[in-house]
Parts: sequence; structure tokens; C-alpha cells
Amino acid sequence: MLKSLLKKREEGFTLVELMIVVAIIGVLAALAIYGVSRYLKHSKTAEATRNLGSIETGSKNQFQQETDTSGTGVGPFVHQFCASEAMVPTTPPKAAKTKLIATTWNTPGWTCLKFSINEPQFYAYQYTASGTGTTALYTAVASGDLDGNNTTSSFMLTGGGSVTGDAQRIGLLITNEDE
Repeated sequence: MLKSLLKKREEGFTLVELMIVVAIIGVLAALAIYGVSRYLKHSKTAEATRNLGSIETGSKNQFQQETDTSGTGVGPFVHQFCASEAMVPTTPPKAAKTKLIATTWNTPGWTCLKFSINEPQFYAYQYTASGTGTTALYTAVASGDLDGNNTTSSFMLTGGGSVTGDAQRIGLLITNEDE
């Protein structure tokens, strides 16, 4: 009996046992690849939400200040958002990060928002504002083509003025988040 058990151990694994192990490793690898790809896509979209949050903060801070529209220091004083800014860069980056020169952000609107990006980015940003007081509105947009397939991932944040002199978020619209 002992001799037959020792002989069985020396024979190794059966083909069925090896196939089961290979199948299990294949399933685990597929799950890992899916999880890593989701993580990478989410890390790219985190750039857009972080930067839109920064633009929102700058916009709210500007709105809470009273601005002298006459330039004389005697008023009239109103609450208004920063000046509008065109898309920077002019077209969304395709599947790779784009680094812009620092002076790109030295325009009145971006300076007012205290917003600039000094590292390479996946998204292009745009800011528009209109009106004063309770009719004031702003929109901040982040657009990017994360995988170069000509499908754009877009985040649009909107906000407006209130009767208390504060700015409030109206909404965040996300289109093709992981495109």
C-alpha cells in the first residue's frame, strides 16, 4: 500500500489538473486586465473633475467679491464671474497628454480664476460667463479624446449667481466618461 502511494506521487499531475489550473489563471488574468484598464481610465477622468473643481472655486471666489463696473471706485458695484476664455488648447488632446507653455494661462479669465496647469494634460478647458447678480451664469468645460478614437469625453460644469451674493453649482453633465 505504501509503495503504491509513493509511486502515485512520483507520476506528477494529470492533464485535467493542469487544464483546470490554466483555466483558473486565465480567468484571473482577464479580471485583472479589466480592473487595471478601468483604473487607468478613471485616473484620466480624475484630471477633468479635479480641474473643473478648481475652476469652480475660482469662479465662486470672484463672484463673491463686489466688482466696480465703472472703474472709478464709486460704483455701481455688482457680483459677476470672471471673463470668458476660449478652449485651451484649441482642440482636445488625442490619446496622449499635452504640455502647454506656462504663458498660455496668462489671459484675463484664467488669471481671474487663478487657474493654470503646469503639467501635461489629457483635456482641453473652456470657461464662459455672462450676466451679473442673480442672472449671472458660468460654464466650465473639459473635453478630451482619451484613447484617440475620435470620441470625445466631456465634462460640463454650470453655476449661477444667487440673491445672497454667492455662486451656486447648477449641475455637472458628463458625456462619454470613459469613452
